[in-house]
Amino acid sequence: MYFSKLFVPTVKEDPSDAELISHKLMVRSGMIKRNAAGIYSWLPVGLKVLKKVEEIVRKNLNNFDAEEILMPMVQPAELWKESGRYGEYGKELLKFDDRSNRGFVLGPTHEEIICEIFRSHPKSYKDLPVNLYQIQTKFRDEIRPRFGVMRSREFLMKDAYSFDIDEKGLVKSYGKMKDAYISIFNEIGLDYRIVKADSGNIGGDISEEFHILADSGEDLIAVSNSSDFAANVEVLNYDKDPSELEGKKSPDGKGKLKIKRGIEVGHIFQLGQKYSQAMNVGVKDMNGNSVHPFMGCYGIGVSRIVAAAIEQNHDDRGIQWPDKITPFGVNIICLDPESDEIMKVCSEIYSILKKSGFDPLLDDRDIRAGIKFKEHELLGIPYSIIIGPNNFKNTKLEFGIRAQNEKIDMKLDDIKKYLGEKYD
Repeated sequence: MYFSKLFVPTVKEDPSDAELISHKLMVRSGMIKRNAAGIYSWLPVGLKVLKKVEEIVRKNLNNFDAEEILMPMVQPAELWKESGRYGEYGKELLKFDDRSNRGFVLGPTHEEIICEIFRSHPKSYKDLPVNLYQIQTKFRDEIRPRFGVMRSREFLMKDAYSFDIDEKGLVKSYGKMKDAYISIFNEIGLDYRIVKADSGNIGGDISEEFHILADSGEDLIAVSNSSDFAANVEVLNYDKDPSELEGKKSPDGKGKLKIKRGIEVGHIFQLGQKYSQAMNVGVKDMNGNSVHPFMGCYGIGVSRIVAAAIEQNHDDRGIQWPDKITPFGVNIICLDPESDEIMKVCSEIYSILKKSGFDPLLDDRDIRAGIKFKEHELLGIPYSIIIGPNNFKNTKLEFGIRAQNEKIDMKLDDIKKYLGEKYD
């Protein structure tokens, strides 16, 4: 992509309603545009990042044998009445009637729909386990949407649902999905913790959250300094000031607790038979009897990950994208696009890198170099190649590494090798 052809409406000032750095930087870098409270349009640069997160999620779930489907955002109210959640979920559930006075809801989650799909196609224990997922827009009518896409009313989410013949099978499916989540967050390249959690209004006996660690996180997490133990302070039933947990012995007996802040980006549940019983979902067991399958539910906030990644990766100049979700792999900054000789060199390098699969951006705009550098830092592209009158004939190019604020001279082949290792 040539920068002159890119729709990226950057702004200099922070939005007046922004509290979190991710909200400020996403607006300033032209990633999103607010349309109403908690409702945003994703512009080209933001959408590229969102799609990269989505593809990492999809690839890893497919690798762990989950099958993708797509369910409707608009759901019949009768299904929610059948499950008992129509009156229990609260005002976050947006309800409406169509022109024929039939009741519907905008889906905040899809347990009811997946149960209705599954029970429509009777199966036996031989057909299980089944694990179905979707990546789709959700709507929750938050009483106070804030923090940009971090806590919005409309958002992109991955939700998956597993069906097993018994509890033993559920535990196995749950473990498999937990491994898939670990693979997803490892590939994205974020510092996260798996946290014991409360199941909330989804239900179930066992649930764990995946939290990206960031100073701006809303949740307080108690983490052992000597083991993998981590728990939301809410489940520790600690009535006093949570900060007083700091330094206390970890409940698993290993090490002492440290209090950190986290942003919840994933939540996995062992639902058991809560929904399959309520909605009369049946499966034939090995004796030919109809039994209610054991279900698991697994959610990832795809759009929230984008904001959380910024909260964890930024400096006073802008975003610092992890390599795997950066909107562009490398920015070729041309310092004199009016020079045919210099632009020819820039275009040749752009073509070489594009053919090599590095998704380059060529900043060919006829504007001051200082503006180009500032916008490059704001956008957070991890690497840059700077070409101008003083070096366009050189055998080595000026290669910038955004996270380290470092520039080094490198041959193009060495740059390709370096990028290949980073984006492999």
